[in-house]
Amino acid sequence: MTTTQISTPLTSLQVIGVRYRGSNLAQRDERSLDAYAKANVYAAADIPFDVAEPRFPEAQRQSEPTDNLGILGGLIADAVADARRQGQAVLISGGDCSHITGVVGGLQDAHGADARIGLVWFDAHGDFNTPNTTLSGMLGGMPVAVAAGLAYPRWREGSHIVAPLPTDRIVMVDVRNLDVPEEQLIRATDVVIAAPAAGFPGADLAQAVNELAARTDYIYLHIDSDILDESLVPNHGTKEPNGPDMAQVLAAIETVMVTGKVAALAVVSVYGEGEGSQRSVQSGIELIQGGLERWQRHGMA
Repeated sequence: MTTTQISTPLTSLQVIGVRYRGSNLAQRDERSLDAYAKANVYAAADIPFDVAEPRFPEAQRQSEPTDNLGILGGLIADAVADARRQGQAVLISGGDCSHITGVVGGLQDAHGADARIGLVWFDAHGDFNTPNTTLSGMLGGMPVAVAAGLAYPRWREGSHIVAPLPTDRIVMVDVRNLDVPEEQLIRATDVVIAAPAAGFPGADLAQAVNELAARTDYIYLHIDSDILDESLVPNHGTKEPNGPDMAQVLAAIETVMVTGKVAALAVVSVYGEGEGSQRSVQSGIELIQGGLERWQRHGMA
């Protein structure tokens, strides 16, 4: 039996830095982690913080890529669970959307498989494809479906997700570019698609988030930087036009943080190399700093 959590101030932060694209070390791109450290972004919450960086055990690498994602997901889950058991706020930086399974698994490790965990998904894409719906075959387009138990059980189980995430505990924000079969799958579930700001399509964000908070104990807020308009992440591999600006995304983050239910925050897929990387890294810095400041203002679960 789980109980509703009361928000508490952030007193300590565990940063989990992920230097990987999928399960492979990012080549010539440190996933912006070095830039974040240089800018001292993790001090934005004005609390003590530690930085841990899980390393993939190459001796255990498998021929099946999703098994490797499960191995790395399990290491991320261990780091998340250790931090939560110590009462720390958890920030995942670097990495990409394939690593969300480890965050959900770590929350289950720390709080129990029956913990009512909700996911608020800020992204230009749903990442809700399965092998039966995908048009591209990209594994990075599948992790939310994996977390929900719709695909690749070994990836999910390796990431320590014992109980798949119920779809009525998922709120997607923006997802302005969905594959047609993916959108059909989403619409067949209880996933809610909410607008990042006024004037964008989708349900009212405040209402969707408040309803989610009422039926969950913990919220994982996941932010792919490509939710921003492409002008703010010009070297992103899946950038999309016609997105919200930074002020609109920070206001949407505050809408989630005000619930006091956020237990983990991720800011991922900030590309630290190539033309336009300076602008993209600055966007990542602003998302992390703004997210931490708002998290500290409203407290955590």
